[in-house]
Amino acid sequence: MAQQSILLGITGGIAAYKSAELVRLLKKAGHQVRVVMTAGAEAFVRPMTFQALSGEAVRTSLLDPEAELGMGHIELAKWADTILVAPASADFIARLAHGMADDLLTTVCSATEAPIVLAPAMNQAMWRNGRTQRNIGLLQADPQISIWGPDAGEQACGDTGPGRMLEPEELFARLTGGANRGALAGRRVVITAGPTREAIDPVRYITNHSSGKMGYALAEAAREAGAAVELISGPVSLSAPFGVRVRPVVTAADMLATSMAAVDTGCDIFIASAAVADYRPATCAGQKIKKSADDMTLALTRNPDTLATVAARPDAPFTVGFAAETNDVARYAIAKMQQKHLRMIIANDVSQPGLGFNSDDNAVTAFWADGQQTFAAAAKRELAGHLIDLIAAQYARNTPGAGRATTDESTSNEEDA
Repeated sequence: MAQQSILLGITGGIAAYKSAELVRLLKKAGHQVRVVMTAGAEAFVRPMTFQALSGEAVRTSLLDPEAELGMGHIELAKWADTILVAPASADFIARLAHGMADDLLTTVCSATEAPIVLAPAMNQAMWRNGRTQRNIGLLQADPQISIWGPDAGEQACGDTGPGRMLEPEELFARLTGGANRGALAGRRVVITAGPTREAIDPVRYITNHSSGKMGYALAEAAREAGAAVELISGPVSLSAPFGVRVRPVVTAADMLATSMAAVDTGCDIFIASAAVADYRPATCAGQKIKKSADDMTLALTRNPDTLATVAARPDAPFTVGFAAETNDVARYAIAKMQQKHLRMIIANDVSQPGLGFNSDDNAVTAFWADGQQTFAAAAKRELAGHLIDLIAAQYARNTPGAGRATTDESTSNEEDA
């Protein structure tokens, strides 16, 4: 990965000592690193530690007369390719969520156009607190901000639960694509994810249980494999994957239009993991429908099929579908692959407890014209890496010239319901 200018923000928490190792890893890999510390962070680790490791002066105050002679906070905001706050305390998360700029770090975050990544670290009770979760929700809705972690486990206070900062090695790998094997280097990948919503009236809609977790994990894995990734997402409560362009949509019609526009601009691989509703109300009431009878009949009409439409194009990319089934999984999945002229299909049984919709885990079987491969239950993030490896291998096998990149571009299911 190309050299980055990374601004590391450090807030008050015992995990601040781990950030020294992160600076060491980034510098060893050739990246430029500057550090901004809050007053709370200075209570745990001295600035001299980070100055020695980064080779750069550590900034601690917004009101530093010498630094601000040249509007230092704006210079930092423009310099950074990425801002990573690790650890990100509950206090910092609250202030950032509510738009405060009352110290140097929050001010730089307010002034930058660079991606901002937060690595939360706090006591498990603080992480689970409703106010903290509301603040996290606000930040997750911001396309500029990604939230990595926290991990769960034993904490410095003796508690056990979620709240541990991701380890420096994990943060380093995510920031730099350390796991990148280049299998999709130079390729452009478009992925759909999440559910669609089909309006009944101004306050009600038809949707499904898709959380979008599998599609988002695939987008992150494709980026780590070197691809330029565009993620077309229905309404979900997930942070944008780092380095991935996200295009939000709501309805099946939106999903089709946005997907076709993305493919029109050039696409090597199209992965349809979104749970697009098969039907929508034939008409949408202009006002809220009032409860007036014991029964109500709702007329439905067929939605456009994004996956089939993309696959039917004369210039169709390597098209991969998803099939969420509750029985006869293999039979239905293979039939869908053949009917829609897909290169591959990935099938899962969503009736299995703890797997599929809304779960962090999944188990799938991938099918293609002359083969198949089953993946046992695993975390969706881990599974996504295996699936991207398989998709990349099948793409290379079936696409003339796919063994070499065709562009210099590198970053920066359709599950019928």
